[in-house]
Amino acid sequence: MTAKKTASKQKISASAILDYYMNRVLEHNAIPESVYLFCKEMEITEKEFYQFFPSISALEKEVWNQFFDHTMSLLQKDEAFHGYENREKLLSFFYTFFELLMLNRSYVLRVTHEGKGGFKDLEQLKGLRSRVKEFAHGLIEEANEDKQLKVSQRSPQIFSEGAWVQLLLIMKFWIEDESPGFEKTDVFIEKSVNTVFDLFESTPLDKVLDLGKFLWKERMNR
Repeated sequence: MTAKKTASKQKISASAILDYYMNRVLEHNAIPESVYLFCKEMEITEKEFYQFFPSISALEKEVWNQFFDHTMSLLQKDEAFHGYENREKLLSFFYTFFELLMLNRSYVLRVTHEGKGGFKDLEQLKGLRSRVKEFAHGLIEEANEDKQLKVSQRSPQIFSEGAWVQLLLIMKFWIEDESPGFEKTDVFIEKSVNTVFDLFESTPLDKVLDLGKFLWKERMNR
C-alpha cells in the first residue's frame, strides 16, 4: 500500500490520516518535519489535521495506541478468551499484539531505529504503556477477588509495571529475531510469561532456570 494524494473533497478521518502518515514514514524514511509539510503532501488543511491530532508527536503515539486497541478488539471477539485464566489471557495478548506488529514490521523497525540501539525515546509509547498497565492491572485485580485472604493477594501495581517491562523486552527480542516466522519470539513469549507468573506466585526456580538457559543459548548464537 502506497501513500496517495488525498482528494480535497474527500472526508478526512483520523484513520485516513494515520494510514497516510505510516505510509509516508516508510516511503520517505523519515518522520514529517512539520504539520504544515505533512498536510501539504496529503493535500489537507492544517485545520482538518488539528480536528483529530494536535501534533506529529500525537500521530506517533496514536499508531501504538491503535496497535493495542486493535489487539484488544480481536481478543474481545474471541469467545474462548473470556474463559481463560489470567496467564492464558496475557499470553493471548502478547501473541496477538506481536502478530499485529508483524503486519507492520517495516514501520516498527523504522521508528525504533531498526533495532540498533533501541528506541530513540519511549515518548511514542506513552499511551501504549498506560493501556498495557491498565490491562495487566485488571488481570490481577480479577485474580485477587478470588483470594479470601488478603495476605495471598498480589499487587496490581507491581504486576502491571512488570507486564510493561516484559512487553519492552519481548519487543526488543522480536526486533532482533531472524528466525523463520519469528518462531523464536513465540518461544520467548511463552517462557517469559510463564516465568513472570511463577515468580509472582513464588514458585520460580525451574522456570527461571529454563528461561535463563534459553536466553543464554540465544545470546551465544548471535
